[in-house]
Amino acid sequence: MKLAEALAERAEATRRVEQLRSRVVGSARYQEGETPPEDAAQLLADAGEVLDELESLIRRINRTNAAADLGEHGTLTDALARRDVLRLRHSLVTAAADAAAGTGERGYGRQLRSELVMLSALPVAELRGQADALAREIREIDVRIQRANWEVDLLD
Repeated sequence: MKLAEALAERAEATRRVEQLRSRVVGSARYQEGETPPEDAAQLLADAGEVLDELESLIRRINRTNAAADLGEHGTLTDALARRDVLRLRHSLVTAAADAAAGTGERGYGRQLRSELVMLSALPVAELRGQADALAREIREIDVRIQRANWEVDLLD
């Protein structure tokens, strides 16, 4: 099995656990004289089995990510960490540029001569350039990660 397939199975198992959780909660209490919609104990047992499978799958995915070498980018785990931090950095730089530019504020300029003038404390154009470079780097590393997901075999 390829890593990408395991990631899809992990996502499906996570969705299944959430569905079972919702059904357990909906069936955990019922009115006297009524029949519960479903057997909550059985649903809980089913969820436990799915969670056990999910744990095993996550362990295998993590082992594979730590062992998969992407060359200059280190392991797949290293690349995932890099991508996560790049996304955070991009979000920070974009928010700073938006704030400095006054994006989202009502009215960008003065309406009356008596109103205060708002000035930018940061170089907006430079920040936008940094954000563009970060977005490009995120896309590049994401492509490498996706390629590896389809090339790397899942470890036991």
